[in-house]
Amino acid sequence: MAYKQEVAVDGAAPETESGRLTKPPLDADATKLAEMGYTQDMHRNFSVWSVLGVSFALTNSWFGISAALITGINSGGPVLIVYGIILIALISTCVGISLSELVSSMPNAGGQYVWASELAPMGYSDLAAYLTGWFSWAGSIFTSASVALGLGSAAVGCYQLSHPDLVIKPWMVVVAYEVFNLVAYLFNCYGKILPFVSKLAMWASLVSFTVIIITVPAKAPTHQSAKFVFANFVNNTGWSQNGIAFIVGLINTNWAFACLDCATHMAEEVPRPERMIPIAIMSTVALGFTTSWFYSVAMFFSMKDLEQLSKTSTGVPILELFHQALVRKAGAIVLESLIIITGTGCLFASHTWQARLCWSFARDRGLPASWYLSKVDKTLGIPLRAHTVSCFIVGVLGLLYLGSYTAFNSMVTACIVLLYISYSVPIVCLLIKGRNNIPHGPFWMGPFGLFANVVLCLWTLFTLIMYSFPVVMPVKAGNMNYVSVVYAVVTGVALGYWWTRGKRTFRTRHERREGLQGSGSSEETCVAR
Repeated sequence: MAYKQEVAVDGAAPETESGRLTKPPLDADATKLAEMGYTQDMHRNFSVWSVLGVSFALTNSWFGISAALITGINSGGPVLIVYGIILIALISTCVGISLSELVSSMPNAGGQYVWASELAPMGYSDLAAYLTGWFSWAGSIFTSASVALGLGSAAVGCYQLSHPDLVIKPWMVVVAYEVFNLVAYLFNCYGKILPFVSKLAMWASLVSFTVIIITVPAKAPTHQSAKFVFANFVNNTGWSQNGIAFIVGLINTNWAFACLDCATHMAEEVPRPERMIPIAIMSTVALGFTTSWFYSVAMFFSMKDLEQLSKTSTGVPILELFHQALVRKAGAIVLESLIIITGTGCLFASHTWQARLCWSFARDRGLPASWYLSKVDKTLGIPLRAHTVSCFIVGVLGLLYLGSYTAFNSMVTACIVLLYISYSVPIVCLLIKGRNNIPHGPFWMGPFGLFANVVLCLWTLFTLIMYSFPVVMPVKAGNMNYVSVVYAVVTGVALGYWWTRGKRTFRTRHERREGLQGSGSSEETCVAR
């Protein structure tokens, strides 16, 4: 029986004369979500500061520079890091603008794959959305694995510095890796504390950055010249062309600015996401550039022996730099502990991100066992099943380190490029459809947005090719860049599931809207009991 909705008074449920309960009208955020065919399943507990905390804690560019320093110092030295940060920050600004425009127009936890579904031509929208979802989720899994490895290596490196006779074995790093992965899993199981934890992680990062950037230059016994910091190019890669060495070394700085889509997947947990998410994304880029550039310059001015950084027995170049500057082992370990705290916040944010990606993609039946992964735990307020499965996969990937450090590192490169591909697919669809043929959100950059879109697509193509080059020469089985194999495995698994089942079960944009309308119609006939 049809009825009219009425507004509740003093918090009471609206009621018709026949005694039937009506559903309260949807708010603007839920209405926008319903227009894309989705219901409001998550609570909007996050503020703009909380979302910024998640976004910045995950990207955490200055931490990324520290964790991946070994690649940079061998593929360009200070020049690569100092100028590479500027280059990648400019690219990331274009990435941020492109993502912000789309999330402002179509805020949804699915992010890239939902945009691809909405924007792609009719005959290609299903496959485009499906592959985008797989690439983005795989990228998030590889990101969590790479962060956990950085933390595991840092923890074991600190122990080795205080016990010089210890020879670090891969299993030691893997054990530490699994411990950090488990801790991050447990923290993410409690949805109510996540907004607070995300803000705490952001401030912990900024405080740690401030302490380190003041302490290290102040305590360093000697300082390098400006020429060393801004003009010293180091090529220990074996590549005869310095340009190639510089490009493959950019993986270091690029990883430090990866995962800018993180905030977009919180779109169903923050009020007014069309405004709040772009603020979080662009603020992350600005904070990332400011912290990482000044941090790098300060560290290079304070170091004593660049060559020793790559040969340190701790396996952690930034820890060796701290030791050179402070001389005292205890002081170096304390500063490295601040980086570990910052990185732990980064891993917390990465788990939050990967769980939302898995859950949102599963509710459109894009993954095996989607019926299981798409459920939100009402008690904890999080997609617990998606979170558990994602973390389990991260744990399994850590075991690869026991077999091949080189193969594991290929996943770091893959997390960068797969995410770029997931950004570029909806952008290409947008350009084909026409930028003015979609409803613009509050964040819309006009012609500059078009420029940003083109830069993102060109950079994606560039990284897909150039980041597949070997990092060192001559190439051997032990130092080969296996990222192409990672691409093949991810694409093969995705297409394999698509042809065996996904093609029939993946929910199209029309099915989403029809399903929601059917659900709404049936709910309106419910009688209060």
